[in-house]
Amino acid sequence: MEPTKRNAPTGASCCGEVGMTRRRFIASASASAAAGLTLSLPVAVAEGSTTFPDRTIIIQVPYAAGGGSDTITRLVARKMSENISLPVVIENRAGGGGSIASLAVKVARPDGYTILMGHTGTHVFNPVMFPKDMRYDPINDFSFITPMVRFDTALVVPYDHPAKSVKDLIELSRTKPGGLTFGSSGVGDTAHLIGEMFKARARIATVHVPYRGLAPALTDLIAGRLDFIFSSYLSAGPYLESNNLRAIAWAGEARSPKLPDVPTMAEAGTPGVGIETWFGFMAPKETPPEIIDKLNAEFVRAINSEGVKTFVEARAASIFPLTPAVFAARVASDITRVRQIVQEAKIDTTTSVAP
Repeated sequence: MEPTKRNAPTGASCCGEVGMTRRRFIASASASAAAGLTLSLPVAVAEGSTTFPDRTIIIQVPYAAGGGSDTITRLVARKMSENISLPVVIENRAGGGGSIASLAVKVARPDGYTILMGHTGTHVFNPVMFPKDMRYDPINDFSFITPMVRFDTALVVPYDHPAKSVKDLIELSRTKPGGLTFGSSGVGDTAHLIGEMFKARARIATVHVPYRGLAPALTDLIAGRLDFIFSSYLSAGPYLESNNLRAIAWAGEARSPKLPDVPTMAEAGTPGVGIETWFGFMAPKETPPEIIDKLNAEFVRAINSEGVKTFVEARAASIFPLTPAVFAARVASDITRVRQIVQEAKIDTTTSVAP
């Protein structure tokens, strides 16, 4: 018997929070960041103090308060604050696909007290998709501390959609005029790029419909105005649990413990479709290595705490602490891979700029 469908929950958090207003924000973000923070200058570890840290640490989050990434960052910050007996404060600087927050940290004093919660969007997708609009170098303008969490996405369809499997969805694409429609939180986000990968690997016709955030895209998906979306469980989970959406595949290397009966894209016949997304912490480029090491130790201790791990795993994600060097190498590797994906999918980065 089919489960009873319930009303869609409200206020579900979104991981695909990279919006569609990059050009508008990126153009002004550099001035905004410089106005709010001191330009970066090399500093000594012990300038006025023999210990670090000895005062409030500020984490710039490139999303509005209340979203999935913001919630997880606050949990880590709270635990870190308890561990070091100092305030660790969140400042939300949403806009420009994360560019406003990224630029604010780029020009901040490199003393370890201003940190960016960066992510795959700010440091991988943006530089690949919008190279002409970038006002920061994703590698050379930052000192990498550690990733925080990583997660994959599910291929989700409306619960009553005729496609109950990837095979069904591909067959439907052959008969639907104009092809299948899929949504995202904006041009160049995770859902967009994985959707284009699926199109290329399955050799189907699709129409990409970008939204200003993943929440309205999921709302239209539930209403049947879209055929599919690639979404994290953090965003789509409440709708899956309420039987408003159906997961027909998992775009990860292995099945998700939260969706054990859902096959991977490879098992469903379309291997090589998926991009692992991460959130992590970064500091201004000239931050002394000894400060980066201390920050790494404290962030990793907080990330590894049982409360954080339990919270993250309940949302089909996993904690992802690394050393600064390995994190930096991971970012560079992801940029190379996503650039290859964009080339294979024939996405035009010269015109793919949101209004």
